[in-house]
Amino acid sequence: MGKFSQFKTKIFADGANFEEMLVLAQTDFISGLTTNPTLLRKAGVVDYEIFAKSVLERLTTIPISFEVLSDDLDEMISQGEKIAAWGDNVYVKIPITNTKRVGTSRVVKSLADQGIRVNVTALMTPHQVEQAAESLNPNIASYVSVFAGRIADTGVDPVPLMKQSIEILKSNPKAELIWASPREVLNIFQANEIGCHIITVTSEILSKLALVNRNLDDYSLETIKMLYDDGKESGLSL
Repeated sequence: MGKFSQFKTKIFADGANFEEMLVLAQTDFISGLTTNPTLLRKAGVVDYEIFAKSVLERLTTIPISFEVLSDDLDEMISQGEKIAAWGDNVYVKIPITNTKRVGTSRVVKSLADQGIRVNVTALMTPHQVEQAAESLNPNIASYVSVFAGRIADTGVDPVPLMKQSIEILKSNPKAELIWASPREVLNIFQANEIGCHIITVTSEILSKLALVNRNLDDYSLETIKMLYDDGKESGLSL
């Protein structure tokens, strides 16, 4: 999409619909794809490996992130090794802790030191970003996914943390910061403004991209017409 051609921030599509992933991978402004267990569940995926390998048979160059499923750190390592073997363009997603709040630095380091590209995910604090940065191999490409949208859901502006995260990751030039879980199109512009490397976008946000640079007077009129038509069709009267 031409309106994003000058952006430095790369846009990754977030989802687990097979056909949609294939289409989006061919879209000129989409530079990567991400998935997670929640998206896989919503998409009705029942065999993780078959699904992933089917995607990777068709998409061999664009980076794609797949997440481990285990809560046990040793099993995370085994699953990460298995997932990495699915394709040369795979990034293995490892949550910053397991469900018992045990840090996964050991998992991240083990995989990264094997040359596996890791996507450390579900981060929300500067300390977690520091932990991720310390665990990653500076010679291996990696992603650090900060869930800026979920931070915003708590009433906290995520922009300062994202700026701080960029500074933290400067110690590892091969690590790219992902603005994850965005809530609106505005977040794409915010991410680009602060120099965030990547932002993920859902289908819902993708559907709104046509509104970028829309004339607001026209958009106001369209909204007024929508409200009027809905009132009329509802049969309401005064």
